[in-house]
Parts: sequence; structure tokens; C-alpha cells
Amino acid sequence: MPSRLPPLRYDDLGPQGRRVWDEIVASRGDGVVGADGALAGPFNAFVHAPGVGGWLSGLGAELRFGTAIDPRLRELAILTVSAAWKAEFEWFAHAGLTRAHGVGEAVIEAIARGEDPAFESPGERTVYRLARELTRGARLDEETFEAGRRLLGDAGMVEMITLCGYYTLVSYLLNALEVEPPDGSAPRWG
Repeated sequence: MPSRLPPLRYDDLGPQGRRVWDEIVASRGDGVVGADGALAGPFNAFVHAPGVGGWLSGLGAELRFGTAIDPRLRELAILTVSAAWKAEFEWFAHAGLTRAHGVGEAVIEAIARGEDPAFESPGERTVYRLARELTRGARLDEETFEAGRRLLGDAGMVEMITLCGYYTLVSYLLNALEVEPPDGSAPRWG
């Protein structure tokens, strides 16, 4: 099933939309342009509403490329959020990155099933708990907060909580607009 929004191509856009498109491609590479010539994943939605999309794209780029959060922990948090919301495209986009950053397959599969993984790394356990608590109730208990603070520091906690909120928002967009993984990719929960 195609997305609920029609795919926009570069030539379909006005100046503001083209500026957002250019920023997305500059920060993420040409791989975000699908075979149909439109932006993949949430990015097509970003250029449909470039006033909002430009801010979202900038925030996403900062969270992925501008923080001091270890990439392995960042991807684990993103995957945990995408599983909580069953955001198929987000899972597709980040499961491979999570593997590439050294998170084990057993952990990834447990997260997909909604089970608590058996972590070998205390840092991974902390980030998983933090992301799960946020997606379950938008709060952190004292133990989880303090473990996160010891691991990430104060600035890192703000960045990690923001990252989880951003990917929740992206998951909402993907799910509400019915953005599926690219053709040939099996849905994880569908």
C-alpha cells in the first residue's frame, strides 16, 4: 500500500520545499531518494509541509550526527522507540544500523517481540530501559534517570530524551501516513 501522501519529486516543490529537500539529502545522502524519485520514509512528509519539515529535518540531523551519544546507544534507543510504536519503516531503516554498531541479534529480536532483552552491556540496558519507560508513560523513574545520568551526563540525558521524543514523532508520522518499508522488504509486525 502506498503512503497516504502522494510522493513529491524535487521539481514538484517550491523554493522552501527544495531547500528542505537539499538539507535532507546533504545530511543523509542520496540514499533517501527512492526509486520513484521522491524522498523515502518520513522525508516525503517533511517536504509536504516544509515549514515544519525543515525544523524536523534539522533536529533529526542534530540528534543523529551532532551529539556525543555513542552511535550504538543512539541506534538502540531509536530501535526501541520504533518497536514500541511498531513503526515499520523506522524499524527497517534502523535495524541494520543497530546491528552495524554492534548490538547483538538476540537483543534486536527481543526488542521486536516487546520482550526485555538479556543485555551484556550495562550501558545498553540503561538506554533500553530509558527508551521503554519514555514510550510507556513519558516519565522516568528515579533509578532509570540516575543510571542514565551516570552513563550520559546531564547534556546527554537531554539529548537522549529528545532523541526518543523525536523518533516517537517520526513514528507517529510514519504510522498515521502508512509509510511502509521499500518494496520487497517484509514488514516486521504486519
